[in-house]
Amino acid sequence: MNRLISLALLIGGIILIIYGLNESDSVGSSFSRLFTGNPTDRTIWFLLGGIVATGVGAAGLLRGAKAS
Repeated sequence: MNRLISLALLIGGIILIIYGLNESDSVGSSFSRLFTGNPTDRTIWFLLGGIVATGVGAAGLLRGAKAS
């Protein structure tokens, strides 16, 4: 995987995680947790997408470092 793509995935994943954490503190997510016990779907997707993108980006960077 190209280092630039891996770096972009890593940075994008971190940004998605930050958005997910901010979304989890929102009023809508608080009401959702109050009535259903779960955060909103949007919060879950931001966090999961961020974790996956960060993992893939980090793995790509580590793999590229070993191949060099």
